[in-house]
Amino acid sequence: MTKQNVYIETYGCQMNEYDSEILAGILSKTDKYNITDKPENADFILLNTCSVRENAEITIYNRLEHLKYYKKKNKNLVVGIIGCMAERLRKDIFSKSELVKIVIGPDEYRLAPEILQNSMAGSTGIAVRLSRVETYEDIEPLRKEGISAWLAIMRGCNHFCSYCVVPYTRGRERSRSVNSILREIEQLQTEGYKEVTLLGQNVNSYRDEQNQVDFPNLLRKVAQTAPNMRIRFVTSHPLDMSDDLIEAINEYDNICNYIHLPFQSGSNRILQLMNRGYTREHYLKKIEKIKNTLKEYSLSTDIIAGFPTETEEDHKQTLDLIKEVRFDGAFMFKYSPREGTKAYKLNDDIPEEVKISRLNEIIEIQNQISKENNQTEIGKIREVLVEKPSKKKPNEWMGRTKLNKVVIFDNSNAKYNAGDLVMVKINRSNSATLFGEVLE
Repeated sequence: MTKQNVYIETYGCQMNEYDSEILAGILSKTDKYNITDKPENADFILLNTCSVRENAEITIYNRLEHLKYYKKKNKNLVVGIIGCMAERLRKDIFSKSELVKIVIGPDEYRLAPEILQNSMAGSTGIAVRLSRVETYEDIEPLRKEGISAWLAIMRGCNHFCSYCVVPYTRGRERSRSVNSILREIEQLQTEGYKEVTLLGQNVNSYRDEQNQVDFPNLLRKVAQTAPNMRIRFVTSHPLDMSDDLIEAINEYDNICNYIHLPFQSGSNRILQLMNRGYTREHYLKKIEKIKNTLKEYSLSTDIIAGFPTETEEDHKQTLDLIKEVRFDGAFMFKYSPREGTKAYKLNDDIPEEVKISRLNEIIEIQNQISKENNQTEIGKIREVLVEKPSKKKPNEWMGRTKLNKVVIFDNSNAKYNAGDLVMVKINRSNSATLFGEVLE
């Protein structure tokens, strides 16, 4: 029997990347499906989607228009929407695009083989039930070749930030067992992976109740299990970040001293409207603990500009927090109302031009700080994990330091390969990148 080719295209966060590997693992274990990296060869094209902002969904609708080209070439082609957008919009997707025949939410990937099979007979398929127990911990992800891997330790979120769709598209928090995580870590180590990033909408909430293991102690166990792998994690919620987690990072050299800690707004009034559960003072106390505990560290964050009712004073408090903490990087966005969230009921009263102006001011200040922070790296020698050729110049390769800073170095003699660890002396920098020479 000839296998059907499935092409999975992923949008959005790292969790979506991992989910695509989970789905690929489920499908490839059957005798009916083969995963392909060429859409022109596909019998099924599945778009793994994001709903966190309106632009993310617009991108998918635009992509569906482009996929009509493949449908003309292959009238039997089946197109599906999976992931968060599938969960949020459900049956509405069918009416918005006649091309879509499959809709599968993040907790229903085990049903994918059957749904794909049924769709070949011309029927539409939908599975969007959220689960309180599904973690896919028994599924082996089908990973592409590489040196860095994603590993989801938990799913869902319980925080219900007023602007966020995640609790509605991914359900409530549930954690994988510590043993299943360590087994996957051991497998990654055996397969030659050099780095793993532990994933969760809020990793700080991880807890294996049966074994009484919280996230700091899971991090310790992972570091001990794979002493030669770099260990990273995202994302941390400031409300749940414990001092013990910061201590755990300090205890092991292979746990990278890079922390992504979203603050979203520097105004307590706006934080309350966002239902973030912490104050500016609480956030800064966590930052102080990081700076006092770790010899070296790198900080990044998320910032939303133009949340409903945000005043110039609220905005100024956000700018002041950026200047006080001096993040190495940030993901910066203007507020985007998401239907179904509590914030959607608020009057989106900040004019678009004001949102854009405030966002640009945030970006300008953060870029300057990133540039200044990177300038302090000049003259230092950093251990860099080699990743791949630079996009601009193939003879130059890029890698990352433990602090998650991108480093470009010369590899015109093809001496270094992906996965190598090299010592690089940093010679120059800009706001996004370090440049250096490898020390022999």
